[in-house]
Amino acid sequence: MCIGYPLQVVEVEEERALCQRVDQNAWVDTRLVEACQPGDWLLVFHGAAREKLTPERASQVNQALAALVAAEQGDHQAIDELFADLVDREPQLPPHLQQ
Repeated sequence: MCIGYPLQVVEVEEERALCQRVDQNAWVDTRLVEACQPGDWLLVFHGAAREKLTPERASQVNQALAALVAAEQGDHQAIDELFADLVDREPQLPPHLQQ
């Protein structure tokens, strides 16, 4: 399984961008996404950007990744806090499966 993670663009060169996550920097191949600029968020898999993200979506993905770490550590309270918008919500079927 491959997990993508959000990185924020710091600097742009032709076909690649220097991106940052927390305190780590990495050059990312940007040939599969539209032109980006410093401040943009990219969803990165194996060193290549696959999608541009809104800041809100980048935050959601980062929360999901933090929840994976919390689950691995058995920290159920942290999981509930990271997915607070889902805790009291009833599951919904997609429209095509609803009667």
